[in-house]
Amino acid sequence: MTRTLTDEVAKLVGSQAEVQGWLHKKRLLGGLNFITLRDRRGLVQALIEDKKELEKLRGLQVGTVLAMTGEVVADERAPGGAELHGVQITIISPVTEEPPIEIDKPISHKPDNLDTLFDTRVLNIRNLQEQRIFKIRAFMTQALREFLTANEFVEIDTPKILGAATEGGAEVFTLDYFNKQATLAQSPQFYKQIMVGAFERVFEINHAYRAEPSATTRHLTECTMLDVEMGFVKDHAEVMQMIGSMVQDVLKHTYGKFSAELKSLQAPELKLTEQVPVFTIQQIHQMYTKATKTDTIGEKDLTPDEEKFISEHARKQLGSDLVFATEFPLEAAKFYHKVDAKKGITHWADLIFRGVELATCPLRENNYETMIAQMKSAGLDPTHPGYKYYLQAFKYGLPIHGGCGFGVDRFVQKTIGLANIKEATLFPRDIHRLTP
Repeated sequence: MTRTLTDEVAKLVGSQAEVQGWLHKKRLLGGLNFITLRDRRGLVQALIEDKKELEKLRGLQVGTVLAMTGEVVADERAPGGAELHGVQITIISPVTEEPPIEIDKPISHKPDNLDTLFDTRVLNIRNLQEQRIFKIRAFMTQALREFLTANEFVEIDTPKILGAATEGGAEVFTLDYFNKQATLAQSPQFYKQIMVGAFERVFEINHAYRAEPSATTRHLTECTMLDVEMGFVKDHAEVMQMIGSMVQDVLKHTYGKFSAELKSLQAPELKLTEQVPVFTIQQIHQMYTKATKTDTIGEKDLTPDEEKFISEHARKQLGSDLVFATEFPLEAAKFYHKVDAKKGITHWADLIFRGVELATCPLRENNYETMIAQMKSAGLDPTHPGYKYYLQAFKYGLPIHGGCGFGVDRFVQKTIGLANIKEATLFPRDIHRLTP
């Protein structure tokens, strides 16, 4: 008999069906004995009346892999509106040791239970509510990829083992590489700019490694990043428009497809406007200083409290979960950013989503001579071997380009409304955790 998946059982009322999966729950009530089986689509219930079949389950625990064959009977009280009667059971892979958690019960995400959550991840991911988080995450990643592909971006895949941290900074992981020291990539920044010289528009979804000694709710040492770069842009506004449209598109599709699941996870109501609201850094500093009496005017970046403040303002006053912060001061610029010395600003914007920075979206410097000058001003040596191939791309012609580094983990976290970025990650890595 062909295997029937759980969500198709109700279509076979009055017929025989075979289901295969994991023992999800047992309810042995004497005269009425029910078991629930789980497969990749969901749950199905079976009524076990034959004592010989019931005996097959003696001593077996949740997680046992089994097959059941029986008649499909309509029952509104059962998952999916139908259950199996007259069941014959085949044990495929028995589990005799009692698991440390009950996977059919709600899994706690309270801060003091997070270590337990991650230590039991192998089992708690079998909980249907927990699975919803990662099914939503998979869809969102797919939707990002589909939006960019539809807009003629080419997906690339760049090395994560590098010869040196040529962007500078000490927050890198080092490793022994055949008796040489190598580093793990913090981003594919150089590679994606190089590839603009070939494809115009590129993106990558991959891991990045940040040796930040941080234990906050918004940081991971191994994170998933979407990196986007696009050439022949008119101005910085075009870059912001593309990234803003991408995020809005993904959010609309996610809330459309997973409305019931997001509701069950108590996700916030989605609020979007036609265009993402834009505020300059100076405007946000002034608004925040006036509202809180905490003076941030003159700071080169937003504080975490300011990110929350402007997000709340955009949501309550403008009806938008998204907001751009623009016109960072010159001192915030990296050597590859395009700057406007007359205005004293960097063409750089942060996209903030529900209180946290989701993406940095700068316009890049594309002129070879200007790039050399900016590197020297930043105290970098353009003759360093690590810059050789990067600078070749500029020397032999790059158009005006810009893009973003976009935190996928944060995007999932804030979409669902999870309190900690680690909850949106299957097997998180931070300063304390290297397992499972």
